[in-house]
Order: sequence, then structure tokens, then C-alpha cells
Amino acid sequence: MSQIMTRRSERAAVDPARWPDVAAVPASAARAAVARALFTRIAARLPVRVAVPGGAPFGNGGVSAPLMTLRRPDDFYRRLGAGGLIGFGESYMAGDWDSGDLTALLTVFASEVATLVPRPLQALRRFYVRRQPPADDPSEANARSNIHRHYDLSNDLFALFLDETMTYSSALFEDGAGGAPVASAALLAQAQRRKIDRLLDLAGVGPSSRVLEIGTGWGELALRAAARGARVLTVTLSAEQQALARQRVARAGLADRVTVQLRDYRQVTGQFDAIVSVEMIEAVGARYWPDYFAALDRLLAPGGRAAVQSITMRHDRMLATRDTHTWVLKYIFPGGLIPSVTAIEDNVARTSLRVAGRRDFGAHYEQTLRIWRERFRASQDELERLGFDEVFGRMWLLYLSYAEAGFRARYLDVSQFLLVKEAQP
Repeated sequence: MSQIMTRRSERAAVDPARWPDVAAVPASAARAAVARALFTRIAARLPVRVAVPGGAPFGNGGVSAPLMTLRRPDDFYRRLGAGGLIGFGESYMAGDWDSGDLTALLTVFASEVATLVPRPLQALRRFYVRRQPPADDPSEANARSNIHRHYDLSNDLFALFLDETMTYSSALFEDGAGGAPVASAALLAQAQRRKIDRLLDLAGVGPSSRVLEIGTGWGELALRAAARGARVLTVTLSAEQQALARQRVARAGLADRVTVQLRDYRQVTGQFDAIVSVEMIEAVGARYWPDYFAALDRLLAPGGRAAVQSITMRHDRMLATRDTHTWVLKYIFPGGLIPSVTAIEDNVARTSLRVAGRRDFGAHYEQTLRIWRERFRASQDELERLGFDEVFGRMWLLYLSYAEAGFRARYLDVSQFLLVKEAQP
């Protein structure tokens, strides 16, 4: 993104028709004043530096601390005052502020997210935070629209930063000294296949297995399951993903073993020996988690096994934010919610399934996201060629950096769950 910033003006070129809430700067001076006072107070106790035009930097960080540069402080505070964290993100999209190490800066904020707002103001949260729009509720009627807004942007867009497997979930790298993942771009495809193989092993997928995949992605898991001799039904709500997954299946000569359907998981019928679902539950929405696990229970044959990979967050933070309309929900993943381990276990307990195992590997997601972010930054010219403007580029860089920061700060984790359904006597 720095390439764009050096050859253009500091203010992002915002198309008001495409980005109306980014193009418009809120007018409320009173809210801006409150935001300025609150942000200054927050920065004064965090290890960051904040630079402003014509003024001395402020914050509680030394010279090596992450630097946030406010290019247009008045616009930044107006957006922050009017929209909170949504305004914070929109301000970055507009180019009101920048940072030479965006992930490091966001990691500081993520590490203190529960205490950024003073406790007396937290008690008033329900009066000033935005609620999720009804149109984004991930009901069966809305789910396809929500998925379309993210996954149908362009297969070529995702190919810019994903590896050759086109896998859009956490990789599983080999562990090095101290258990830290040995991660590099050259190892990413190998690590993605390792993750997929572990999920297939958990689910007991082998020759003649009847496999259901909920959330196709671009087909890599279905291909590897079919290569084991399994017969796979994989369902997605993304037309772009379905098209590419079908092409990949046909090229691999596995069309007789893999069926790729554009279908909601709630509409699937039949019985399966194994079910695999990778980072799809985050798009389901808390209201529909019981439906999701009931579907696993209904579709899994007695004695069957399900392997579910999910991003997770602390239960208290999930409860605090579950009704909040966030920047990520507005611009990246409408209608979703990251569950907690507790929420997953509680929902499984309402079925005939049981949790038979769990592995957490958040440090591997941090490294996966680092590689994606670096690849995305290196592809800005190609992004423009695909028709995506500067605001979109800044939005996705913020998204990838924000997610990476969440895992670096241990605010987020990722887990693989093994669910089993006991065989009938």
C-alpha cells in the first residue's frame, strides 16, 4: 500500500457513490471533542506514539513504539466521535491516518480492547453502539447475500494473496523451537495441506467414506478427501467459489467423486460418515448456531465423526460484542460472529454429539495472516488492474492487519474440534 501512498496525494480518492460513509465527514463538533479527549487519554497510557501536523507527538511509547500519524486530525476525531470503531476504520480507509507498522499498532489496541473505554462509559454501551442491521441477519433468506458480499468479490482477488491451494483459513505449520510455528510463504501451501489432512484424519475420512463439507472454499479439502477414495458432497453459497471448485475437480479427474452444490447447509439431506466444516461457523450468526449443530447431528450417521475448525474469542468478549455492529461486519463479513469455545461446547451439548477433542493453534493463524498481508501489499498494481480502487485496498489491508493483530494479542484463537456421534446399540 505504501506504493500507492507515495504516488498519490495523502487523501484517498473516495468515490462517494461506492463509499458514501467514507466520503462524508460527520459534522458533529461536540462528539468530535469528546472523541479527541477520550483518544488522547487512551494514547497517554498505551505504548504508542501519535503524530499530528505541526504538533508534538503524544502517547506513552518510546521511539521504538508503533507510530500512528494523524494526517487530518479533525476528520479523524469527527469520524471517531460519530462512529466509534467503525469511524476509526472508515478514517483509515479515507486516509485520515496511517502507520508504518499497522499490525503492531493494532496489536497494542487489541491487547487492551476490554479496557480502552473507561468503565463508566462501558455501562452506557447499549445507548451508543450500533446494532446489526436486520438485512444482515444471516437467516436462510439473507445468508447467500452476505456470502456474496465477501466471497464473490473476485476469485482473482483472493488468488493475489492465497497460495496455490486457494485455502482461506488458518494453515498448520510445523512446530519449531519452543513450539513456535516455522512459517514462510514458501511453506504456506504445504502447511495448508497439513491442516486439511489433519481435519480429514480427525473425521476418519478414507476409502468409501460418505463426506459432507459445509463451506466449500475453492475446493482443496474436497479434492484431498476424494483422493483418499471418499465420495464428497460439498456445499457453498458463493457462486464464484462453486465455479472454480468445479473447474478444479474436473481438472483433477474427480468429478465422479465430488459434487459441488450451491446450497445452504440447512437444506442438505442424507446421512454422512464424516462432516468437515472449516471456518464457516463464524458466518452462521449466534442466533443460528443451534441450527448449525442440529444440522450436524441430523446429517451425521451413527458412529460418524465431524471435524470443525473455528476462530474463537474469549467468552466474555463474545458476550460483550455479540450485538454490536462493527467495522468488520459492515465492510468485510456481514452478519457473522466469532464464537467462544464455551458457546460451541454449549451448543454441542444440546445435540446427541459430544466434543471428543480440541486443538488450539492461534499462533499459526497469526503467521498465516502475516503471509497473506505481505502478499496482498506486494500486489497493489494487480489489485488496481482487477478494478479495485485505493479505498478498497486500504480497507483490505486494515482487515488483514486487524485480524493478524487479534491473534498476535491473543484476543483471538483458532481451534479444531472433533465431534462424535455414538453408534446405536
